[in-house]
Amino acid sequence: MIKHPVSVAGILLALFATAGTALVAVTNNLTAEKIAANEREALLQSLTALVPAETIDNDIATDTRLVSQKALLGSDQTLVYLGRKEGSPVAAVFSSVVPNGYSGPIKLLVAVNTDGTLGGVRVVAHKETPGLGDKVEESRSDWIFSFDDKSLSNPALSGWKVKKDGGQFDQFTGATITPRAIVNGVKNTLLYFQEHGKALFLKADGATPDKAPKDE
Repeated sequence: MIKHPVSVAGILLALFATAGTALVAVTNNLTAEKIAANEREALLQSLTALVPAETIDNDIATDTRLVSQKALLGSDQTLVYLGRKEGSPVAAVFSSVVPNGYSGPIKLLVAVNTDGTLGGVRVVAHKETPGLGDKVEESRSDWIFSFDDKSLSNPALSGWKVKKDGGQFDQFTGATITPRAIVNGVKNTLLYFQEHGKALFLKADGATPDKAPKDE
């Protein structure tokens, strides 16, 4: 049997391939960590805008609970961020979904204070028409701030519609479907909180935990 010596070029090629694979793996890990850190920072900024940092003393980004109520919250499972101060409930922020936007689902953050008033609403993702439906973004108009401090009694339930439908919320010229859908989605989130708000902050035994469980 004739043995063929391994060429230097082959060895170098194998070494370069190994080094390249290792470099890609390290780069991917670092990139993933940076992306995760950026996403967490963006989430914290959004949550802090709705639930001011001075009103809570827990890590609201990790104190969460998953709930299931598609009819009101728009998805099979909805993540809820819980704000507390010295163990007492302060606010719940729902990652609600409006399924019937003009161009598809609209993802929201809806903050509800323990007294049932809104701490605020933000649109975090949508595919609405630029120049029309995208006015729901805080950077495009101040429309989204019209929800601040509202509740199911302010306005009355009958007022939770756009003005075109006899309600108290503005619509946009040439774009009624988007604001109509969001108003309804926010109202439904308030209805859910009215029924289940206290339970969000409780353990199965009825005690208020330091960190709420992720099931219901």
